[in-house]
Amino acid sequence: MRALFVLLASVLVGSACASAKPSPGRTAARSGGGGGGTSAARTTRTVRDTVAIQNAELERRVSRLELRLLEREAQVEDLQARLEDARAEVVRAMAKLVSGASRAEAASGTAEAEVALQSLRTSGTVQPSEVAQVTKLVRQSSAEFDRQNYAGALYLANQAKALAASYRGRGAEASRGETRPGETSFALPVRLRAASRGNVRQGPGTSFSTVFAVEPGAALTGLSYTDEWVRISDDAGRSGWIFRSLLGKP
Repeated sequence: MRALFVLLASVLVGSACASAKPSPGRTAARSGGGGGGTSAARTTRTVRDTVAIQNAELERRVSRLELRLLEREAQVEDLQARLEDARAEVVRAMAKLVSGASRAEAASGTAEAEVALQSLRTSGTVQPSEVAQVTKLVRQSSAEFDRQNYAGALYLANQAKALAASYRGRGAEASRGETRPGETSFALPVRLRAASRGNVRQGPGTSFSTVFAVEPGAALTGLSYTDEWVRISDDAGRSGWIFRSLLGKP
């Protein structure tokens, strides 16, 4: 009897130990769950690293563009300085030469430059820096006139008028509103003149009403075109459309 009791006790203890030991399936499940968590963590880190790389690349691109912008600004400043030096050299050379430009021609050119400057100031479509550039040329023209360098004064006055017409034409182009079907803008305002007397109309066609008329030789600025019609503006700030055959080079 006692031996039987000891045998039963041994069996019960063995069963308890077996039930307490984790089964291979449960162990594998836990192991699999842990592996999944590690994989998920790795995936999250990969996404974060990818975003960081994209931001870094964007910052590098922005830095490169900023450097290129600085380079372009330096080039523009250098070209502007060279232009002013060349202009001054031309004026000095004209002062040393006997020129056919008379006092009356220089006075007329300077007066026209003053009118162009005043029109530019009241247009309201140009930048103050652009007005300052034309003002500088007009003052230089007046100074050369006082020195009796009439050729140099006329040259600077023409430079001022051309620059004022370019700025005014660009401002008129920006503020003209909607474009016509098929209208193509010039890359830059184009200096033109009236080859003969003609009408400037509200639109590109003879069916549009006349806005104003131009006389032969009148200075104009071409802004855009469609078919045989050109949108222009004059020194007074007026704009409209004129037929191509009525225009010529200045």
